[in-house]
Amino acid sequence: MARKKAAKKPTPKRQENDKSVLSDALSDDVLQKLKAAKKELTANAEAKEAERLEKLRLEKLEREKNKSFAELLDEYGDGDTKF
Repeated sequence: MARKKAAKKPTPKRQENDKSVLSDALSDDVLQKLKAAKKELTANAEAKEAERLEKLRLEKLEREKNKSFAELLDEYGDGDTKF
């Protein structure tokens, strides 16, 4: 005996309009406040990073300035050159 094949149910097609986006659900005022907060946070992060890099640069400069003659000689050497 031949078996009956189960009838395939057609899958419903999703419409493009069914997609909901968070920005659609939020009011324009709230969305603008969130965007402003994001800008402020990124600006703060960039400022902190720039401050950190400047601090590192100044510390390196200070260490270089305070090196003893022996440290400078070890670092750069005399190059085995005669004058």
